[in-house]
Amino acid sequence: MGIFDALNTSVGGLQAQSFALQNISGNIANAQTTGFKGINTSFVDLVPEATTPDRQVAGGVTAFARQTVSTQGTVSASSVGTFMAINGDGFFSVQKSSGMVDNVPVFTGVTDYTRRGDFQVNATGNLVNGAGYYLMGVPVDSKTGNPLGNVPQVLQFQNNFVPAQATSTIQYGLNLPATPTTAAKSTATAGTIGAYGGLDPADFTGNDPRVGGAGTVLGSQVGNFQNESISGGAVTAYDATGTPVNLQLRWAKTDSSALGGAHVDTWNLFYQSNPGATAGQVAWTNAGTNFTFSSTGTLTAPASGSVTLTGVAVGSQALGNLTLNIGSGGVTQYASTSGTATINTISQNGYAAGQLQSVAISNSGLVVGTFSNGQNINLAAVTLSHFNGTNYLKSLDGGAYAATNESGAAIAGASGNITGSSLEGSNTDIANEFTKLIVTQQAYSANTKVITTANSMVQDLLNVLR
Repeated sequence: MGIFDALNTSVGGLQAQSFALQNISGNIANAQTTGFKGINTSFVDLVPEATTPDRQVAGGVTAFARQTVSTQGTVSASSVGTFMAINGDGFFSVQKSSGMVDNVPVFTGVTDYTRRGDFQVNATGNLVNGAGYYLMGVPVDSKTGNPLGNVPQVLQFQNNFVPAQATSTIQYGLNLPATPTTAAKSTATAGTIGAYGGLDPADFTGNDPRVGGAGTVLGSQVGNFQNESISGGAVTAYDATGTPVNLQLRWAKTDSSALGGAHVDTWNLFYQSNPGATAGQVAWTNAGTNFTFSSTGTLTAPASGSVTLTGVAVGSQALGNLTLNIGSGGVTQYASTSGTATINTISQNGYAAGQLQSVAISNSGLVVGTFSNGQNINLAAVTLSHFNGTNYLKSLDGGAYAATNESGAAIAGASGNITGSSLEGSNTDIANEFTKLIVTQQAYSANTKVITTANSMVQDLLNVLR
């Protein structure tokens, strides 16, 4: 060991510091790259052989790359619905296209992994991130969101179509006024149900619309019916072909506890079955159920929380049997200064056919499609994978990684969670990188000083020979 060894050691030091500088420059250059994972430098000493420990010298140095794939970058919100980030452990499964055939991407079948989540829908309906990697996932049940398989595939959403769904259930909740305000109330005969805002059967001679009577309102009786009932709202329902049907509802009070004796506050629900009914045609149809209330305004009957409307039709449009869900406490009778019904909820489960308009990623990792009929339907689930040796993955261009023997094969599932409309930024710490840059520069300069000193010593040795 001697002067020439010192020169070789210093050259090795310059190479190691140059390698560190390359990593630092790459980290700084990618400080704004989505999902970028920096590379640190690990220095390893090279100890030359010696016969005894007391003859060993410090030796040289070499440098190795140390991945920081497992270090989380900062997650920030985004306005793009298809962007997503992983909080915690995990990787998106992706593939790179090898070309296009008939304007359709072709894939090699090799799955890579990335945390870069800036995916957007391209012309072929695929979700592609900014580095050109295609997102993979599995189809899901549109109702439950449960996966329909376990093998990820490249996702594509193009010309997705949802067929029409006929209305079968109506969710309904409202408060009926204890004393309804009707047009006929002020002129009704004292002591009759009409004087309390109700429907007086004497005004419907020969066709009692109440439960137990004819249960219908004829076209010639529409004027009296509307004067002795209150609006219950309306909902757009859909028949089997997806054609919208305007379903109008009205409530008529048919009995009142104010009449004394055994009288109980009772209401009947009607739906409009023929908007253009003539004198002898049915215009409104009774739902066929007495809704009764206690003195405290709570519903006492029906007790099941739902009512079946049988054979519902509006004009020529048939809706069939409908289930009216009122739930527990959904329909009440409390005092109201307006004397009108207060609709709390009225919705239905039918819709027209629709075409896919856009997709977005939910916080549960589901790809949700928005269709032209206003429906939001689960289309696919984004799958995550993890590795036992995360920091031993092989880096690829574009923030992707390939499995290696040291990383182990990909394992389905991960402990991390997907956050929609978000992006994970670079994990580069600029302040830390600049600190390392200064240290690296000083170490590089110090190695050049060793070379200068060793060179001076060699010159001195050569001068001795002159």
